[in-house]
Amino acid sequence: MNRSDLVLRVMEKTHLPKKQIEGIVNLIFDGMVASLSKGDRIEIRGLGSFVVRDYKSYRGRNPRTGQSVEVKPKRLPFFKVGKELKDRVNAVG
Repeated sequence: MNRSDLVLRVMEKTHLPKKQIEGIVNLIFDGMVASLSKGDRIEIRGLGSFVVRDYKSYRGRNPRTGQSVEVKPKRLPFFKVGKELKDRVNAVG
C-alpha cells in the first residue's frame, strides 16, 4: 500500500473529499517526520513503534570497484513491529 492507496481507502470509509484526506494524511506523515527528526520515539498502539538509530562512521567497500571508502555517520528511522500486529498478520493465512 502506498500513500495514494491509503487516501483512497480513507475516502471509501469516510466519504470525505480527496483533497481533505490528502491534507490529513500529509499532516500526519509530516508530524511523524518532524518527531523523528528531533529524535523522538513514535508509538502507535496495535501497530508498532518508530525510533531513530544512530550509526557511526565505518570503513566500507565499493561493490563495483572493491575500493575502500569511508562511510559517514548517519541517523536512520527504524520500525519495530508490535505484538498485536504480528499476531494479526500470522492469524491470516
